[in-house]
Amino acid sequence: MKVSPGNLRAWEKLGQKGSIFNYGLLDLVKENPNVKVLSADLSLLSGLDRFIRKYPDKFIQTGIAEQNMMTIAAGYAMEGHMSIATTYSSFIAVRSLEQIRQNVSNTNANVKIIGTFAGVVAAKSGVSHWATEDLAFMRALPNLTVLSPADSLEALKCFEVATKLDTPVYLRLSGGINCPSVYKEDYDYKLGKFVKLKEGNDVAIIATGLMVNEALQASLILADKGIKASVYDAHTIKPLDKDTLDEIFRTTKLIITVEEHNLIGGLGSAVAEYKATKENTPRQVFLGFNGFTKAGSQKYIWDTVGITKEKISIRIEQEINHGQ
Repeated sequence: MKVSPGNLRAWEKLGQKGSIFNYGLLDLVKENPNVKVLSADLSLLSGLDRFIRKYPDKFIQTGIAEQNMMTIAAGYAMEGHMSIATTYSSFIAVRSLEQIRQNVSNTNANVKIIGTFAGVVAAKSGVSHWATEDLAFMRALPNLTVLSPADSLEALKCFEVATKLDTPVYLRLSGGINCPSVYKEDYDYKLGKFVKLKEGNDVAIIATGLMVNEALQASLILADKGIKASVYDAHTIKPLDKDTLDEIFRTTKLIITVEEHNLIGGLGSAVAEYKATKENTPRQVFLGFNGFTKAGSQKYIWDTVGITKEKISIRIEQEINHGQ
C-alpha cells in the first residue's frame, strides 16, 4: 500500500469504508484472487461499485438478508475462500449475532466482517441504524479479532493486516465521508499494539475510532490550561495491548477511556477487566454512551453524551480538580 500525500487526501475524502473498498480490496484481489465479497443490499452505499464492475464473479449480493449473508460467507470460507462480508454494523452485531456465533466464531472461519456506519455516523436514521453495542457483542465471541481504526489510513492498515490472518475478524468502521485524518503520514501499524500519539503525565486518554481525533483535540484544549494529557489510539480492542496498559498503570494516576459505544462491554470495559487483575492501579473514568438518545446530527449526539472534544476536556479538568 503506497502512502502519499495525494492518497491520504483521497482516503480522507472517501472515508474509512470508501478507502477500503476502492483501494484496499482491489489491492487484495491482485495478491489473493481466492476472495469472495458479500453485501446485504448495500453495495453502492458501501462503495463496492468499482470492485463489482471489475470482479463481478467475486461478488455475492444477498439482499436484505444479513443472517443469510453471514452463513453464506462462512460456507465459502469452509470451501477455502477468504470471505469478506459487509453491511451496517448494527445489522451485523444484532441481527446476525447468532449466525456469527454459530457459523463464524464457532468454526473459526476465515471471514472478515466489515461493519460500516458504526457508532452513530448514521445519526439521523435513529437507533435502528446505530451501532453502540457491537464491540461488546463481537469482543465476547471466541476466535474473533476486533479492530476499530481511527481514520481512513488506519482503516486500510487494519484491513491489510486482517487479510493476512486465516481467522475471523470484525473490522468496525465508524467514519463517514470526509473522515478527519489522525495520521498525516505513514506509520508503523502493529496489530494489538496501541499507538501513543501524545506525551503527558497528568492523565492518559485511551480512545478508539473517531474518538481518537476528539481526544487529541481535547488534549490541546487541556494543554492551554496546563494539563498534560497522553493520548493513545486503541485500534485493536481484541487482543488487548496489555503491555502498553501496564506502562500506563505505572506512569499515570488517572485513565480516561473514550468511545463512540456503550459504556458496557466496549473499550472501557476491556481496559477495566484487565486492570482488575492488577494491584494499585489508577482510577478510570468511562466516557461513552449510557443508553439511547434522540436522533439528530452526529455532533449533537456526541455533545449529548459528552464525547466531543469540548466535553471530554471539561470532564477531565473536573476529574483532575476533584482528585486534588
